Formats: sequence, structure tokens, C-alpha cells
Amino acid sequence: MKAIVTAPGGLDALKLVDLPDPGKPGRGEIRVALHASSINFHDLSVASGRTPTDGRVLMADGAGVVEEVGEGVIEFKPGDHVVSCFFPDWQDGPPLPGGFSRTPGDGIDGFATEYAVRPVSAFTLAPKGFSHVEAATITTAGLTAWRALVELGRLKAGETVLALGTGGVSIYALQIAKAMGARVAITSSSDEKLERAKKLGAEFTVNYKDHADWGKQVFDWTGGRGVDHVVEVGGPATLGQSIQAVKMGGHIAMIGVLTGARGEVPTAALMGKQAVLSGILVGSRRQQQDFVRALDTGLVRPVIDRVFPLEKLADAFRYEMSGSHFGKIGIAW
Repeated sequence: MKAIVTAPGGLDALKLVDLPDPGKPGRGEIRVALHASSINFHDLSVASGRTPTDGRVLMADGAGVVEEVGEGVIEFKPGDHVVSCFFPDWQDGPPLPGGFSRTPGDGIDGFATEYAVRPVSAFTLAPKGFSHVEAATITTAGLTAWRALVELGRLKAGETVLALGTGGVSIYALQIAKAMGARVAITSSSDEKLERAKKLGAEFTVNYKDHADWGKQVFDWTGGRGVDHVVEVGGPATLGQSIQAVKMGGHIAMIGVLTGARGEVPTAALMGKQAVLSGILVGSRRQQQDFVRALDTGLVRPVIDRVFPLEKLADAFRYEMSGSHFGKIGIAW
């Protein structure tokens, strides 16, 4: 079977290789014919060499069709459409230790390949009616936004949400929040992207290059109350403005570190707001199953910017690095 694997040298060294077929599933396993994935910042870190691996099959997200089930499997049947789990060992309850040691495409082989045989616990059903590319976007970006707003944030109709940027997590956050009756503000450095965000329901937009005080601008938009939830993907360079924007006792979901892994935390401002700052890495299998059930009701459909073939995976990563995308970048084969 064909697969894309890492090699020393980063994106220019990614290899399309032939690997042995994984064979038949054993007890408690399923065999999946994979057809799609989607790009996440974490995948880029692995592929570009920032997270060193050699010969690792890339991609945390995988979507496809169950071909065969092993002995004792009752949750899935041949023909079911399924999607992978970012943390296949985290079934429910509190997060597990271990970092990314068991994350597909990082600590273990991922889904940039044609077939996979994995335990039942490594997949959930895909949302009904979703294409494979659409389904592949839920397992990292979609679930992260869902956990931030719904699982931890307990989002309610009438509340306000600030999403930073227009990448996969932020656009999912915008869509989920609007679908659940919340009001949304969103930032970007592109006026064109902000216009697209308005069409998805964003009520307030601000270009952070034009307005360095975008946190205050969002705070003023709420009438001086502050937003209930911030989906914070920037990290140290944006956290101060996110604290400015949030209400007293509000929730900041720290999801990304696009501006760096280290930096100053304005602790006095955070304490003054008495805000809750939550570090979030995707979610559990049970949370993904809850998200899928919500999507089955027609909650939202993902925004797919572009779709690349598997053999052009390096080009897809370069497109992500350009920052030109709006929503998710898909991979299909």
C-alpha cells in the first residue's frame, strides 16, 4: 500500500513509499480503507522536522470505510464510515499523561496511507452524510472547538465568543457558536477573510494588523462587559489582548501556540479578570462521539478551503504555511 512518511530534511524530504498491507484485523480490531485526511498545525510540526521522526507515516486525521472487523467487534460493521481519534487511548474521563506518544502521525504511524488495522477504540463513526474529507476535519480541529466551547465552556445561547484567526479551529468555533445561538467576534489580518467570516455569521470583525488594541475593540463591542469565551490559538503574543477582551470570570481556551511556545503571561490582568484559562489538546473518544451525534442533527458542515491529493501532501503543508487558507485543508485519495 502507498503511504507518505517522514525523512530527515523536512517537507522537501517527504517520501511516497510502498508499505506492506496490514492484513486482516485481529480480535477487537477493524480494517479501514482510508480515503481522506486534513491538515493540522501539529502535522506540520512533525512533517517539517520540528518534531523529529524518521519513517513515520504522517497525519493524525483519517477517514474511510470499514472493510472487515475482527472477532468480538460489535460497534462497527463492514461498510461503516469512520474517523480516527487523535488520542486513541483516551476513551473518557480526565486527560491521560504521555503527550503525543500515542498520537497517530507522531508517536505512532498515522493515516497518510491506503489501509489501517487498528483497535476499535481508535475510531468513531463519521457524521452521517459527510464526505470523507469533511469527516476528516472533525477529529482534531472540530473536536478541539467543540470541547473548548461545549464540553468545558458550557456554551449557552445568547453568550459571546471571540475566535482568533480564520484557521480550522477558529472557523469551527464560529460555526458551532452561531449554531448554538451565541454571538461571535473574530480576528484576522485579511479584510477579505473577515468578509467571509461575516457571511458565516460573525457579528463583529477586527483586523489585528490595523488595530493593535483588538482586545479592547472586542471588549467595547460587548458594551464593556467582555466576551464569555475566547478561543485562543495565538499563544504568548495574543494572550494579553484575549484577557483584555474576556469578561470578569470568563473562559479562555488556550488551544494554540502559533506565536511561540514560551512568553510572558500577564498574570495580574488574568487575576484581575478572575478568568479561567484552560489548556486544551483536542479531546477524548467519548467527546468525539458526542460531537458526531450533534453533527448528525445538522449542526454545521465544515468549511473546506482546498483539497490536495495524497501525493501532493508536501504542497498542502506549504499552502498551510502561506496562511492563505480559510477553514480546513483536505487531503483525498
